[in-house]
Amino acid sequence: HLIQASDVAHTMQHWHIYRKWNERLFREMHKAYMEGRAEKDPADFWYKGEIGFFDFYIIPLAKKLSECGVFGVSSDEYLNYAMMNRNEWEKKGAKIVDDMLEKMAQECAVAAADKATAAMKQEGSDSTDASTKGSSSSEKDE
Repeated sequence: HLIQASDVAHTMQHWHIYRKWNERLFREMHKAYMEGRAEKDPADFWYKGEIGFFDFYIIPLAKKLSECGVFGVSSDEYLNYAMMNRNEWEKKGAKIVDDMLEKMAQECAVAAADKATAAMKQEGSDSTDASTKGSSSSEKDE
């Protein structure tokens, strides 16, 4: 159970820790989808998927860890955090997914604008270089 717990430890810690790693995984999976490396958009299943993940994997695992006492008194704490995170996700998770999508869309828009600005600057630089080279060669001809 230790290997399993280490893989999903963020789900059994404070809410802000869970949220941090949950968002990172969501971003990674969403990027893979947008780049064609994943068949399904995680936004379509993330909210309900997390509830099922807590109900059928995380909380049962936390109970097993608590029963075997491998983490001593902290085992009960991990179970409590898992249950609290599950309940908090049920209340806030749908909005959190929407917020993550909106934040990523804004970041993409900013990145696209930055890329366009850089391309325009490069274009201007190239035309300046060409005109400078043109005047240099005509001066040599004289």
